[in-house]
Amino acid sequence: MTKLLEKAFVQASKLPAGEQNVLAKWLLQELESDRKWDKLFAESQDVLARLADDAERADRQGKTRPLDPEKL
Repeated sequence: MTKLLEKAFVQASKLPAGEQNVLAKWLLQELESDRKWDKLFAESQDVLARLADDAERADRQGKTRPLDPEKL
């Protein structure tokens, strides 16, 4: 465990039990969400590469235009 994570746990341990449970639930959900996103990205590399190739091809063919944040 890193020193920073250890410090965070020490601080969290000073919270009332209910707040500790809320924090623990949030942390576990975040870790699970990160795991799911990592899995999805790992499984989608071929799709992402194909989309990138398509975008580059469209740009070379002049089918794109510069992004104007004012028009978003």
